[in-house]
Amino acid sequence: AGSFQEAGVIQQAYNLNFPLHAVPASCAQCPAWSAFSVSSPAIVLETVKQAGSGAEDRPGAVVVRLYEAHGSTVTAWLQTSLPVKEAMLCDLLERPTAQGRLPLEQQGLRLSFTPFRVLSVLLVLSR
Repeated sequence: AGSFQEAGVIQQAYNLNFPLHAVPASCAQCPAWSAFSVSSPAIVLETVKQAGSGAEDRPGAVVVRLYEAHGSTVTAWLQTSLPVKEAMLCDLLERPTAQGRLPLEQQGLRLSFTPFRVLSVLLVLSR
């Protein structure tokens, strides 16, 4: 019912096309853990991958690619439990963009999206 945004069509499509696979835990009392979360349902975290050749001077880096899926302008927080030392916007070749570093805040990384915008974020992890 309602618009595709209200009905959660995008999330349901991901659930159908990429079903959750349960993996048995090694202990019954394992704590819940999530590597990433995004504060807005309009933002889809599409890709998490090891940084490639565009970030060769940053070993141990991860690239996170997100996009705005509702056709809206929105500010969202990307949170991670990974030990991030440095974060910056990068292009599709994983080279840092002119905007430079993103401040690491208690709420996570603040990201601004215009309708259907794709953002790639290079996360340099502590060792």
